Amino acid sequence: MPSDCSAGFNRWIADLETRHLRDMTPTEVARALRALSSTYVERRARLSGRGAFDTAGKRAAYALYYAPRRFLTTAHIVAALTGPRPVRLTDLGCGTGAAGAAWVCQAGDGSSVTGLDVHPWAVDETRATYRAFGLDGIARRGNAADGAGRRQGRRRDEAGPTPAVLLSYVANELTDDLRRDLLERLIDAAAAGTQVLVMEPVSRRTSPWWPVWVRAFLAAGGRHDEWRMSIAPPPVTLALGRAAGLDAVSATGRTLWLAPRQTS
Repeated sequence: MPSDCSAGFNRWIADLETRHLRDMTPTEVARALRALSSTYVERRARLSGRGAFDTAGKRAAYALYYAPRRFLTTAHIVAALTGPRPVRLTDLGCGTGAAGAAWVCQAGDGSSVTGLDVHPWAVDETRATYRAFGLDGIARRGNAADGAGRRQGRRRDEAGPTPAVLLSYVANELTDDLRRDLLERLIDAAAAGTQVLVMEPVSRRTSPWWPVWVRAFLAAGGRHDEWRMSIAPPPVTLALGRAAGLDAVSATGRTLWLAPRQTS
């Protein structure tokens, strides 16, 4: 991780601890994390309304446990798939902004990010994330399916950051109709010059639609990967994981990646 990203990460974690442990003890957050883990991991199909954010305890648990892990996992994946080239990123269903921040932080000078999420708390948290990292970023309420417009690409001879779209653990939360439309929009956006990265858990039981997306991305010249890695979460995340009986160090996931056809 670049040094400025590391400094931003440390500021971000310190800010998360200050805000989310102000009125709750670590024991209370760990208790909420156990409940959140059951919802977030075992019943992901019920998260379309962002039920993971419906109590202060769950919000704190998400911010202090899942968000740092999401940042570190995304940073690993982005580093493997694309070099440090400036991007103009749209993070659809951004959550707390961790995944988008991970990409943009190491993408190079001139990068920017727009985060969209339906939940007002997630939008506020994303703004705090961007501030902590010193990113050129804005966050606003919006639906992931509506945010993937067909005009996100650029001409072959156009200078500046490469347009990019990120969907980090959000496609599974959409209805079948919205997901079909979103897939078409993403393929069109890549054809127009946009980088597209889709991240989802390895579990196939919770994402029966995944093979259709794999075929579409591969047919468009993209790639499909599964990831298993060890990450180094901050102490607060490790402590919460131990208290909740979760493995904070091991991370898995699967991705679909589609680079702009003009620059492939």
